[in-house]
Amino acid sequence: MNDEMGMRARKASVILAASDSRTRDEALKNAASLILERKDLILAENEIDLENARSSGMSQAFLDRLLLNEQRLRSISEGILSIRELEDPLGKTISDEIRPNGIRIVKKTVPLGVIAVIFESRPNVSADSAALCIKSGNAVILRGGKEAILSNTAITGCIRDALSMSGLPSDCVQLIADTTRDSAVRLMHANDYIDVLIPRGGPGLIKAIKKEASVPVIETGAGTCQTYIDKDADPDMAMKIIVNAKTSRPSVCNALECLLVHEDIAQSFLPELYDVMSGYNVIIKGDEVSMKIIPSVLPAAQDDWGKEYDDLVMALRIVSSTDEAIAYIEQYGTHHSDCIVTENEEEALRFMDAVDSAAVYWNASTRFTDGGEFGFGAEIGISTQKLHARGPLGLRELCSYKYFIYGKGQIR
Repeated sequence: MNDEMGMRARKASVILAASDSRTRDEALKNAASLILERKDLILAENEIDLENARSSGMSQAFLDRLLLNEQRLRSISEGILSIRELEDPLGKTISDEIRPNGIRIVKKTVPLGVIAVIFESRPNVSADSAALCIKSGNAVILRGGKEAILSNTAITGCIRDALSMSGLPSDCVQLIADTTRDSAVRLMHANDYIDVLIPRGGPGLIKAIKKEASVPVIETGAGTCQTYIDKDADPDMAMKIIVNAKTSRPSVCNALECLLVHEDIAQSFLPELYDVMSGYNVIIKGDEVSMKIIPSVLPAAQDDWGKEYDDLVMALRIVSSTDEAIAYIEQYGTHHSDCIVTENEEEALRFMDAVDSAAVYWNASTRFTDGGEFGFGAEIGISTQKLHARGPLGLRELCSYKYFIYGKGQIR
């Protein structure tokens, strides 16, 4: 990141914000097409990234996040097209009021301006972020990790060409080629050019950016999602939800990391749980009570509570009540996504009201915390804070607003 890149982004953002929705939609259509047309190039570059990551000893979970294949590229292309089909978020009237003095005040949606995204190993983030920013009229500066630099360069090249083909500045989307820590630090302090910084990655990245950045930051990413199995839960439903939340894609932030089970059903539920999860190669780390019921469970250390494994590992804790489950989540959770499984409506609603997370679930997998699943097309991140937005950051969350005031000579 340098001043020249920042100035180009700022200039491009003005043009993009003033563009009509048809032009922005055309750019997205072209981007979706180019990604498929250039799939051989993208996959070849991704294979080099993967080989470098393997040589560096990266975990299987990391490699899964980095991996691209034809199916994932089709999903990326389809995701861009789904964003294209969404309603234009700009220029929407939020309020329209005539004051007693005759002045009319209209509040309308506008872009945030220039968004920066720092992310780690998922190449799809570059496409999702760029598409959401284009649709919402924001320029974006992307800074991915070194492990995915070739994949990110190939994908953003498609998007930049698509912008030019549609008559928009290619600098609406820029990728920082320098993957050293210094480039990230400079981006965190680019107050003259960046309106908001959105980090996507593990707890270490989020913590470092919160400590270092002087530009506004929307905290996203870190997800230690808990599921609480109440004494009144349907065991079959509970098992299906646990399997899906933990095993469908363990490397993502909405995956289950800690399972809380009510003590009244622990004796009957845990043996089957252990057998089922062993079939999916899930390692369970339990507290003392769970280990007495299932001696094969590994002992949980203190740092297993609240840990984001991003792998086929799950913490297990026995609780005596819904209140104890709520207290655990308050102490160890990251305000991302938490679930209660129960047939008791009163307990479910009390849990959902008390748990202070961006998404709270009753009898459903936390894997649904996703922009696409929420109908947003995609998301640029999952916000775990309360300002300026919370949960999946879709198009509406990438907008601010301003006031249009119409008068007839009024003075104060």
